[in-house]
Amino acid sequence: FLSLVAEFCCGFFVILILSNFWFLAVLYLLWLYLDWETPCTGGRRSQWVRSWTVWKYFREYFPIHLIKTSELSPNHNYLLGFHPHGVLVAGAFGNFCTGPSFKNLFPGLTPYLHIMPIWFGCPFFREYIMSAGMVSASKESVSYVLNNEGGGHASIIVIGGAEESLNAHPGSLTLNILKRKGFIKMALKHGAHLVPVFSFGENELFKQVANPKGSWLRNVQEKLQKIMGFALPLFHARGVFQYSFGLIPYRQPIHTVVGSPIPVKRNLNPTTEEIEQLHALYLQKLRKLFEEHKRNYGIPEHKSLIFE
Repeated sequence: FLSLVAEFCCGFFVILILSNFWFLAVLYLLWLYLDWETPCTGGRRSQWVRSWTVWKYFREYFPIHLIKTSELSPNHNYLLGFHPHGVLVAGAFGNFCTGPSFKNLFPGLTPYLHIMPIWFGCPFFREYIMSAGMVSASKESVSYVLNNEGGGHASIIVIGGAEESLNAHPGSLTLNILKRKGFIKMALKHGAHLVPVFSFGENELFKQVANPKGSWLRNVQEKLQKIMGFALPLFHARGVFQYSFGLIPYRQPIHTVVGSPIPVKRNLNPTTEEIEQLHALYLQKLRKLFEEHKRNYGIPEHKSLIFE
């Protein structure tokens, strides 16, 4: 979805360059140069954009729900680890970039959804995603959000990243997390409390072409992901007037469950052992969150998370 909108924006920019309005493209390039660091310094959100009526229909289509399990005091900053990535990351976008759900459940907290920096190099598209409350996933950007002295900021990071989208098959519970410890280090450096978030139903929105590890397709996808910075899952779902084939996601409910915070003391120079210990605790809390809620959202009793 993001790719399609980005391609449209880039196409529009090319048309401007080739048309009689080329001077507008030049002015925008100047603006882009002057505004380049904004995605790393908190972005530029617009409550008007975040409140568009279209997002209400977007959330109701699936529908998307945000579930609170614990209080999050606005006196602290938080780093929320979102799982799984899925294909669309619909739960993260619907709950943290649109509508009043997060604000109503967690008053005093401002959510920042961190996404790959590559998206902020796309003309016009960058303005739209910043308006929705998205910022860069760079270290500088996360540090800027978590450095808020008065607390009240919540960084949302999709921990599995683009690589995890290749595992986004219906019923899949495989998370790419064992080697991902950068977010743990960031939480320690800034004293940001860690909060595991699991979005039930995220992997059920699309069917993906079989791509088991070791297959030629998976090898190609992984190589392209390393080159381009984002993955290219081959997926399909339903059409506008039929349910057999298309690119519109299936109407499957998404329940994004926000877990309890893990208190983190500020440590500017955490050791490898301290990072490992907190990472292990985070995995433990994430698994506990999943096990406590899986029965409510149709996950069979014998199924558990797989960390890789």
